[in-house]
Amino acid sequence: MDEDKDKETVICRCEDITLYDLKELLAGCRTLDEVKRLGRLGMGPCQGRTCLALAARVLAQERNCSLEEVAMPAARPPVVPVPLGDLAGGDEARG
Repeated sequence: MDEDKDKETVICRCEDITLYDLKELLAGCRTLDEVKRLGRLGMGPCQGRTCLALAARVLAQERNCSLEEVAMPAARPPVVPVPLGDLAGGDEARG
């Protein structure tokens, strides 16, 4: 019965990851960084502002450790395209 409840409990709304999905990911991962790389946790529009704290609590509970022992994933700014001219020095390179 807990499995059904876990399948209904949404952890990451952006990427539609349930508690059941997270627990499956945790079975093969040691850290939230690994979970983020293998799943899509924290990769949606909110960039993990909501789900990573929940996932950290679940990881601590599953690993029987304190929340302070769970390392949060490294934050990275979103990647944005850079015009080639900017990399080449823009107007300065033409001059």
